[in-house]
Amino acid sequence: MQRWRGLEDIPQDWGRSVVTIGSYDGVHRGHQLIIGRAVERARELGIPSVVVTFDPHPSEVVRPGSHPPLLAPHHRRAELMAELGVDAVLILPFTAEFSKLSPADFIVKVLVDKLHARVVIEGPNFRFGHKAAGDVAFLAELGATYDYEVEVVDLYVTGEAGGGEPFSSTLTRRLVAEGDVEGAAEILGRPHRVEGVVVRGAQRGRELGYPTANVETLPHTAIPADGVYAGWLTAAGERMPAAISVGTNPQFDGTERTVEAYAIDRVGLDLYGLHVAVDFLAYVRGQQKFESIDALLEAIADDVKRCRELTSGR
Repeated sequence: MQRWRGLEDIPQDWGRSVVTIGSYDGVHRGHQLIIGRAVERARELGIPSVVVTFDPHPSEVVRPGSHPPLLAPHHRRAELMAELGVDAVLILPFTAEFSKLSPADFIVKVLVDKLHARVVIEGPNFRFGHKAAGDVAFLAELGATYDYEVEVVDLYVTGEAGGGEPFSSTLTRRLVAEGDVEGAAEILGRPHRVEGVVVRGAQRGRELGYPTANVETLPHTAIPADGVYAGWLTAAGERMPAAISVGTNPQFDGTERTVEAYAIDRVGLDLYGLHVAVDFLAYVRGQQKFESIDALLEAIADDVKRCRELTSGR
């Protein structure tokens, strides 16, 4: 899959393509429907499929300080899109100047002049251009002028976790923030993932007999609510069952919120400096401060047992 950053990276001899545009944070099941349809149409027509997305999130430029928590960094989104069969991903730097493009100018500058769109696939709520003035009706209207088709893909409705709402990144972020990682996984189609580099912490886990990987998460990461979770720790290509702790470590009067993962039944791991991924499978319990270290150790043993059971055979 080709990856471009900015319009200038697009090959000058690029021909017609099927295009879909959006932030696509999380590449959840609604996004998968749209992207999957773009790939399908591209194959039918014998031309490439292209996903156009933005960095940073448009809200951060339009309303500084409002950057939403991210469900997936751009490299992870690209991986997920490649798995769906996408031929190219274009990340457009979203600047104040870019945000002022009118819907018509956006269409000409991106879809017509550079990507030579043959078909554009979008969800029903797609908005674009200055002050989000453009919608799918306007996109289709200009398609008659610039020789491209527009196809709208309806988003499926979530189950019980989502309360019957359409699949959305906003809903997924809320579920993650509430600690409902199983509900989030229903929308994502996979467990929610947090990534970062393993750094040295206070090493209390090692002292207690449960050495943890202290993950320095990427900026704006959507981190689940404080508590203990079952999941997996992936490092150097190896996926290991894990007991995951999120919070401030109140047992030792901590103040900084951290994500720490204990690779269950693994001894002698040295993960410092490695970029790792932590996948959240299920909520186990909330963050607590215990009466004694012995009570804490008993709780940790129970947590590890529960996490081992939840991840077994998964």
